[in-house]
Order: sequence, then structure tokens, then C-alpha cells
Amino acid sequence: MGSWATVRLVAGRELGVRLRSKVFRITTVALLVLLVGAAVVIDLVGGGDSTESVGVTAAESAITAPLTAAARSLDVGITTREVPDEATGLRQVADGDLDALVTASPNGLRVAVKEDLNDEWRAVLAVVARQQVLDNEISVLGGDPARVNEAVAATRVDVTQLDPAPAHQGERLVLGIAAALLIYMGLMLYGPAVSQGVIEEKSSRVVELLLSTVRPWTLMAGKVLGIGLVALIQMIVLAGGGLVAALVTGALSLPSGEATGTVIWSVVWYVIGFFLYALPFAAVGAMVSRQEDVGGISSPIVLAIVVPWVLGISIVPGDPDNGLIAVLSLLPIFAPVLMPMRIALGVAPVWQLVLSVVLALALIGVLVRLAGRIYRNAVLRTGARVSFRDALREA
Repeated sequence: MGSWATVRLVAGRELGVRLRSKVFRITTVALLVLLVGAAVVIDLVGGGDSTESVGVTAAESAITAPLTAAARSLDVGITTREVPDEATGLRQVADGDLDALVTASPNGLRVAVKEDLNDEWRAVLAVVARQQVLDNEISVLGGDPARVNEAVAATRVDVTQLDPAPAHQGERLVLGIAAALLIYMGLMLYGPAVSQGVIEEKSSRVVELLLSTVRPWTLMAGKVLGIGLVALIQMIVLAGGGLVAALVTGALSLPSGEATGTVIWSVVWYVIGFFLYALPFAAVGAMVSRQEDVGGISSPIVLAIVVPWVLGISIVPGDPDNGLIAVLSLLPIFAPVLMPMRIALGVAPVWQLVLSVVLALALIGVLVRLAGRIYRNAVLRTGARVSFRDALREA
């Protein structure tokens, strides 16, 4: 059997065993439900109907237009309804048919509500009340309130944006953080799984039987590839399901093409990141014989995953164009977590994307060689932990 056929055979075994695992299925379903639920909650909280129904007496119907204009200017939903008299309006407010009843008073306005008046409506009514008093004063002085209001309405403020934020910036940020979080969780889950799988085979002496028929590097490559395919399937299910849920519910109003592009790049970086970290995890797994010993030797790899995540969520939301983050996102050990965030926010130029991918692939090539040598030299040695010097020594 050829080397690549062996790799495919080992990878297929890992894929089949792990896809049938209850842990994998339960974890995938739970995370997918969590993502869909988050999209629904965001839509309900952000897109709920906040329109207020306001009653105005027939004798004071002239106040309807100022109320509607003030509410529109402050982005507050309003529907007005005419009631025959104040007593009827108060009864409807008490019964819950109206949210508020607005009537005129000598010093402005009176408003009746069932329980409390929220801050948004307090601001709307304050604007209308001031306008009513101003109109009265203009009339007393012999002026024309309508003409004054037209002149005031014609005024404007011209704003020059020196560095305007892209559209949907908040949604871009949420999408970027969600992508980075999925990648971070995937790497933290499936990277150590490679070490655990190697140690299990080594401690049970299964690896000795396998290496009597296959070459060490093919066994290592097949295990990494198989677990990587499992991780990729889960990532596609979660990212795709979350994206569809966000677009369908309206929680995400970004153009679908742009959102899909961000998700595709996130999957690409997940694959690249997995091989960047899984190969070292496989190597350190071969250097120890017990699960208890892998924590200390693999801590630098875990730290290399945690640091970019912490930097990303600490700096990127407040400063997407941060120079330090831009430089770090080009480095292979930081790119899988940081670059998807920058892609989602639209601050990563094409040349940086290309450079970061090239550097990451180049490092993967180096890691394949180094991890293969460590695995070959260490996987059959039991007992005490194998030192890096001995593991890297030419056979």
C-alpha cells in the first residue's frame, strides 16, 4: 500500500470513529442550537416593535402633527389615535388600549400613562412642549409661528466625516468576534485531541503494531488529517447554520455576499490554524507516555492560541485599525484568530491576506518536517518524557 493510501486509510478511521462519537454529535447540536438561539434573541431584542399608541382628544387634534414630527426626529415609533374626550382617553389608558394620553396645559403638555413614562417618550414630549410654549410666545408678540417654524426647519448642520466608519460596523464586529470565537474554541478542543489520540495509542502499545506495517509519518499525517476533517465538518455546520439563522431572522442585515465571504475566510483560517497547531500537538503527544504529562509540555502551544484571542477581543473592538494587531495578524501563530476579525471589519488589505496565508503555509511545511521527525523518534519510546534534543536528533 502506498504512503498516501495509508494516510487516507488512517484518516478515514479517525473520521469514522469521531463522527460516530456521542460527544461530537451532542457538542455540535448544542453549539448550533446556541448560535441559532443567539440570532433569534438578537432579532427579538433589536428588532422588537417599540411603537407607542398615543391618544389625543378631538378638541386638541392639532397637537398630532407636532407629536409625530418630534417622534420621527428622535427615531421613536408612534401611532396616534383620536379619542372623543379626556375621560374616554384616560379609561383606554387604564385598560391598556392606549399607552398614553396627551393633552394641552397652560405650561406645555400633560401626559397620562398607566405605569411609567420611558425616557424616549419623555424626550419627545419635552420637545413638543417647548415648541408649544414657543409658538404661544411668538403669537403674543405678534409674529407668525408657522413662518418661524419653517425657517427653523430649513436650518441644517453640514457634517464632514474625515474617517467615516463602514456601514454595519457593529454587525461586522459581532460577526468577526463570533468567527474568532469559533476558531479559538475549535483549536482549543481539537488541537489537544490530537495529542490525546497519540498518547492513547502509545500507552496501549497499539502504535507498535501499526508501525510494524506503516511508516511513522503516514500514521501521524493520517491522524492529524482525520481529526482535522472532523473539526472542519463541525466548523462548517456551526458557521453555516449560524449564518443562515442570522440572515433569516434578520439579526444580521449585512449583504449576504459579504457575510458569506467572511464565513468562508473564517473556515479557511480554521483549517490553516488547525494544521499549524495540530502538528505540534501530535509531536508533543509522541514525547510523553501518560495523559497527565502532556499538560506541561503542551502549555506553550495552548498559550499561542490564547494570546491572540485575548489581544483580539481586548483591542480590535475599540481600535480595528490598530497597528500592532495588523502586524501580529500577519504572523502565522496569530493569524488564524486575528485575521478573521480584521476581515469581518473590512480593515485587512488584499496584500496582507495573501502574505499571511503564504507565511502560514510556509510554516506548516516546516512543521510537517519537524513534527514528523519528533514523532518518528519519540512515539516508540515509553517511560520518561523524551527531551526535545533527543526527539529532534537525526535517526
